[in-house]
Amino acid sequence: MPEEIFINETSIVPGEKKQVIFSKYELPSQSIIETPAYVFRSLHEGPTILLSAGMHGEETNGIETLRQLIKLDIVQNPLRGSIIVIPVLNIVSFIFSQRDLPDGRDLNRCFPGTRKGSLGSRIAFDIMQNILPVIDLGVDFHTGGAKINNYPQIRCVFDEPKNIELARLFAPPFIINSPYREGSFRMEAARLGKNILVFEAGESQRFNNTAINEGLYGCQRLLKNLNMIKAELPQPHTIIIGKDKWLRASEAGMFRTHKKFGSFFEKDEIIGIISDPYNKNEISVIAPENGFIIGINNKPVVHVGEALLHIGLEK
Repeated sequence: MPEEIFINETSIVPGEKKQVIFSKYELPSQSIIETPAYVFRSLHEGPTILLSAGMHGEETNGIETLRQLIKLDIVQNPLRGSIIVIPVLNIVSFIFSQRDLPDGRDLNRCFPGTRKGSLGSRIAFDIMQNILPVIDLGVDFHTGGAKINNYPQIRCVFDEPKNIELARLFAPPFIINSPYREGSFRMEAARLGKNILVFEAGESQRFNNTAINEGLYGCQRLLKNLNMIKAELPQPHTIIIGKDKWLRASEAGMFRTHKKFGSFFEKDEIIGIISDPYNKNEISVIAPENGFIIGINNKPVVHVGEALLHIGLEK
């Protein structure tokens, strides 16, 4: 463990708790936007872990999870190592309650970024320069998009054993194989040998207590299993999803499902219904094989080909 951690030229020594501004941007109004990171360091050797959320401004479940985490004494005073918490990576999009930046760019496709590029490229550059060099691993919190509700799940790359190991220590309800995407924080971190897990839970712009609590418990389980904190926590059964896909609407109409979110279903079981508004036609959504409901489109009115249910098949 280094004697000092430097974030944006600010020193944080062992045993210290400090709020650090790691990036600063100017809006067209000339208002200054600052992005804080909260650093909690122990006096003893251990890993440095990043817990971040708000990559997309409308992903409020992860932001609330980390807000609650900051309040915990076990996080503010770790026994070993260092914890860096960034509740909102993308302050600009958070202010406007939108996924993308004002220029329409997705911050999670702007990595590794450049110092003189677009706003998204500059934010990505600051994260790569000021945060990534000082951490050993991290968890980045996300939610589903508009109307898409994800059951709490860790997404990682199964071909990398360390990813699976860390995901099991977090112990979410589901662990899903998720390849890297070009321009993403996770991919650029991997190129530098840093493991970043993605925790997906809930729906954008809507608090979900299951999503928030699973994220909160998962963080503490990970920290406990890395011997960074002491805590008594529930230990759920984790299901490894080897393959996942979306079931899509074969007809336009009004979609509903009676299946419990996160539940198991059997092949050929009716797991949803699409009907027209006038009760003239009703189409059953049939399970193609055994699996679990890991995501759902909460939009009641659907068009042909629209995603309905995200299903996972156990490995």
